[in-house]
Amino acid sequence: MKFAIVLHSPAHAPSSRRALLFAQAVLAGGHEIVRLFFYQDGVHSASTNVVTPQDELDIPAQWRDFVVSHHLDGVVCIAAALRRGVLDETQAERYARPAANIAAPWELSGLGQLHDAVQTADRLICFGGP
Repeated sequence: MKFAIVLHSPAHAPSSRRALLFAQAVLAGGHEIVRLFFYQDGVHSASTNVVTPQDELDIPAQWRDFVVSHHLDGVVCIAAALRRGVLDETQAERYARPAANIAAPWELSGLGQLHDAVQTADRLICFGGP
């Protein structure tokens, strides 16, 4: 089965860890993840500026490692990211900001990527939300 997974909640929220555990279980079960889409406050999971206290799980690092180790498509909604100050090098330069705080494996892109994932996947699973 093919899954598209959307994360709406910030890195420190319990639903972010649940989403990661679900994604790991999907692959462990022999299924496929067509796309991970980070939306709304979920874009913070891709920020390199999130600092996790030493006694807590570093969920953003775990997401990054998961995406890299499984060669997954990790898309961060560009509109939500810009609104929250999550920028790649191109956007930091475009908007004259002093620094970028997102890098590979993450890709800034639009909602069209989510639409495409929904069309390709058998199931859309969303975590978190307003």
